[in-house]
Amino acid sequence: MPESLLKGRRILIVEDEYFLADELNGLLQEVGAEMLGPVACVENGLRILSGGQVPDAASLDVNLGGETVYPLADALIARAVPFVFTTGYDRAAIPPAYAHIRRLEKPIEPEMVLRELEKLLRD
Repeated sequence: MPESLLKGRRILIVEDEYFLADELNGLLQEVGAEMLGPVACVENGLRILSGGQVPDAASLDVNLGGETVYPLADALIARAVPFVFTTGYDRAAIPPAYAHIRRLEKPIEPEMVLRELEKLLRD
């Protein structure tokens, strides 16, 4: 099995579904990545960034209990941190400003998120 591109990388997980966040944590540990979070709200994600912990990549759930993740997405874009959206929404529901962001449609398997994060780091 080849070594993961995630090994030694810091990955921010913004997800309000506990079981998905927990599974992602386990998989990231298995491949040797450091998970920042998980956080379930924009404020806590911004707190991580303002605390100096800049991730190498991130996975952002678009809807966090009725709050959209776009302010955090903007902060990541400003820092040139690649990320993927995970969402139950179709592409039309995502604002045009984020059309270039990769999107995984829920329900998703945690392994899909890791593969997408590896693609982001490869590109």
